Amino acid sequence: MPRTASPKNIVSAAVESAGIYLVALLLAAGCAMASPDFLTPESFLRILSAVSLLGIVAAGMAFVTYSGNMADLSIPSIIAFSGIVTVAALPLGLPLALVCGTLAGLAVGAMNGLVVGVLQANPILWTLSVAFFMEGFMRFAWSNNQLYPDTALGTPGASFIHIFRLTIAGIPLIVLVMLGLFVAGHFLMTRTRFGRESQLLGSCRAAALTSGIRVPKVVFCNFLLAAFAASIAGVFLTSMNKLGVFYLGQGYDFKAVTAVVLGGVMLSGGRGHLPGVFGGVLVIGLLTDLMQHLGVTAFRQNIVTGIVFIAAVGWQQYRLRAQGKDYA
Repeated sequence: MPRTASPKNIVSAAVESAGIYLVALLLAAGCAMASPDFLTPESFLRILSAVSLLGIVAAGMAFVTYSGNMADLSIPSIIAFSGIVTVAALPLGLPLALVCGTLAGLAVGAMNGLVVGVLQANPILWTLSVAFFMEGFMRFAWSNNQLYPDTALGTPGASFIHIFRLTIAGIPLIVLVMLGLFVAGHFLMTRTRFGRESQLLGSCRAAALTSGIRVPKVVFCNFLLAAFAASIAGVFLTSMNKLGVFYLGQGYDFKAVTAVVLGGVMLSGGRGHLPGVFGGVLVIGLLTDLMQHLGVTAFRQNIVTGIVFIAAVGWQQYRLRAQGKDYA
């Protein structure tokens, strides 16, 4: 006879799912007290625009974490590489340049997926090594120089730098792209065989192997999804800065993992969902906005973000041990 869930467990699950949004509401209340102009649609849209790059990266990173591979630390180099290749390819025309930039990022993701999936390399050590290699490669290939698009009127470069600033019905394109990735990612994670296989792989690799799942293929696809999202972020970030250079994207790996963990995706894998990750992105954006209103300097903001990440990981460990589960 199936066991029915107790009211206590139902309430606990509901609070756990809504918890990150309760934190977001508290931060929003703090922002409203710090700034009278906060409670306006324009202000909320501004915050969404500010966190859109992070949201795009986090939507892809969540798949790597969900499948039990913790994090892809080569994300900053993928962002920079896709951006600089896009700028370099602009003489071929904007559409082809965007394709080249995206394919460049996907190539790095494919390499990560093959090595981690087939050779079972440690995902943290491998992707960190790739990040160092890619930085050196970009420095060498472009002689340590910044790459500027030709922004003369009517050129592909002029159209490229307006991608980040493009709006549709008053909503920035980057916000629409972020929301679209979260919706598509949520469907992929919860309504497809690939999502179920990723969950089982993250929960127990041995069980995934014995159940006939092609583990290398699933790992490969998860890293490819992370690279695809990072490539899109790279195009937008390069368009915003109007240049391609090896250091664009630095810090987005840690911030994305912070948003993923805050959103309830376990670092051990197999648990979590993308709506929670979106809540984590909102919390980081609101926290940053509140600190700016309070006059907190940039380096102190990094300290606060680090403390938030440590607290979130500590809470995850406590929950796992309370449930009698090991981290691994």
